[in-house]
Amino acid sequence: MSTTQASKPFRLVYWPTLPGRGEHIRLAFEATGTPYIDVANKTDEGVQCVLSQIDPANHGDEHNPPPFAPPSLEHGDLAISQTPNILLYLGPKLGLVPNADSDPFGLYHVNSLTLTALDGLSNEPHDVHHPIATGWYYEDQKPEALKKAKDYREERLPKFLGYFERVLSGPASGGEYLYGGKLTYADLVLFQCLDGLTFAFPKCLASLKASGKYSKVFALYQRVKGLERIKAYLESDRRMKYGLGIYRYYPELDQDAE
Repeated sequence: MSTTQASKPFRLVYWPTLPGRGEHIRLAFEATGTPYIDVANKTDEGVQCVLSQIDPANHGDEHNPPPFAPPSLEHGDLAISQTPNILLYLGPKLGLVPNADSDPFGLYHVNSLTLTALDGLSNEPHDVHHPIATGWYYEDQKPEALKKAKDYREERLPKFLGYFERVLSGPASGGEYLYGGKLTYADLVLFQCLDGLTFAFPKCLASLKASGKYSKVFALYQRVKGLERIKAYLESDRRMKYGLGIYRYYPELDQDAE
């Protein structure tokens, strides 16, 4: 990357008023104290910016195809989208992956862990409350959502938490974090997923935590939450509240884990 490119500000484009998939990118910036522009902090401007990017009339430019959906990241002449792709780009620049000289494959391990967390702890929770069609209201698919929630609480969620417990118990973890013994963006993604799940399924998450089967996973959550910069961010007005995004709280979808 050229010196000119490196000096350009990072600009995050995402919907205002909800954390969503953009939150994983915000956490990477916040954890490292990296300055960034977040258009979501400007409600009207943020909405218009997103709408202009996903407009059918937007064909991109000679270097950048148009994004399908937010979040997107602009950095100098570069414009990229898709949460894990953005994190893959940012990881080496923000020091959130192992040094490539000492661990040339570390980036790919971090990316793999990130993709797994997003699959099972972000995408699947969204499908719990919208199991039939994303364009339908929750109330129009509530019977199916109740069935989906039961399967997610009893089968899918424990399976993914069990996987990350194994990762944290393995030698590649290094102990306190998912990979290499230090904070990576995979840890931030897992933290955000667990935080969202705690909002959406408070009884279920409390039960799973109390079971003791996933002690390392919940310890990592608390460890990341207690990091000085993350703690300050979570207490600031920059941290958006959950609502009608990926993680939604419907009491009828939440029960103690079996």
